Amino acid sequence: VQLQASGGGLVQAGGSLRLSCAASSGHISNYHIGWFRQAPGKEREFVAAISRSGSATYGADSVKGRFAVSRHNTQNTVYLQMSSLKPEDTAVYYCASSVSVVYHSGSNDVYNSWGPGTLVTVSS
Repeated sequence: VQLQASGGGLVQAGGSLRLSCAASSGHISNYHIGWFRQAPGKEREFVAAISRSGSATYGADSVKGRFAVSRHNTQNTVYLQMSSLKPEDTAVYYCASSVSVVYHSGSNDVYNSWGPGTLVTVSS
């Protein structure tokens, strides 16, 4: 599956954005999907993940209560709704696919098909 993240932009602190992860080929319903981000000068980190069916979601402690991941398999798309954004959320956001049973661990190693990222900038 080939994935493409979109929806990034510039937003003020406290604002919201919704990112989309669309599959340009293949069926996204066959995969668990993870969201990751990489801030300038930092390593890529896990943000959130959702199971194939959408029945299970996971989020990093830093985004719990603020970010929500969902999916619409018939539209071949997964979403990351981000609210109460903070300047420290500024990063390039990526989505990736996994077939691993430990996809929820957030380990980069169990994800592949990384799509191009989308930049989110949160101003203070």
